[in-house]
Amino acid sequence: MFLVFNKQKIISYIVAFSTVAILFSGASLFIPQLDDSIQTSANAGKMLPIYSVQTEEKKISLTINCAWNADDIDMILDTLSKYKVQVTFFMVGDWVDRFPEAVKKIADAGHEIGNHSNTHPHVSQMTLEKNQQQIKECADKIEKLTGKRSTLYRGPYGEYNDIVIKAAENENHKTIQWSLDTLDYKGLTGEEMWSRLKDKLKAGDIVLMHNGTKHTAEALDKLIYNIQEKGFNIVKVSDLIYNENYTIDSTGMQKLVNK
Repeated sequence: MFLVFNKQKIISYIVAFSTVAILFSGASLFIPQLDDSIQTSANAGKMLPIYSVQTEEKKISLTINCAWNADDIDMILDTLSKYKVQVTFFMVGDWVDRFPEAVKKIADAGHEIGNHSNTHPHVSQMTLEKNQQQIKECADKIEKLTGKRSTLYRGPYGEYNDIVIKAAENENHKTIQWSLDTLDYKGLTGEEMWSRLKDKLKAGDIVLMHNGTKHTAEALDKLIYNIQEKGFNIVKVSDLIYNENYTIDSTGMQKLVNK
């Protein structure tokens, strides 16, 4: 009696275990997979934007994001003209809609206009198609006003992942980040901004600034003067980056490939 009971018990265990295993393996076929069209920066290590450029020429780029107001554009343009430098403005499509005359002034002064999305959304949470739509709509607005289509893209909030960068590529844009941040949007003075840059500035850097902040327009004179005093030329991003035969290393530095 004792032996029969244990055999039955053993058999029942085996059957139960087998059943659970079969159910588990079958259920795994129905586990929903993450949408491949949506990724976060945490799992997007394959593609990188351009943060800086490896170059032997002593040149850097100043970039100005335009998303808020246009009250300081005239002062910014006057300072840039004073020092005979040209920079790259990254514009949101909504900003282009609200301040078309400012856009035209910037373009007429010979500055470069980059794409900063159409409505400044969180692009890392969006599909490929919606990212492309954001870039295309902004590029259409820039082209309509200036006659020239944007070719450089900077994601809102500095966000990017494989999907964002691929969307930019599909719209014939290179994705541009920055290697130095003035933190002007936090209300820093010109002196405070320069203290952030002076010991770090090197050839190939891309510097982030914004218009519509408390001190950016008045600080620009000091920053440009000090940058030039250090022997750096300030150029547009398109005059800093390479358009072909390049790689981007793990730090986001664009490097020319020797043939």
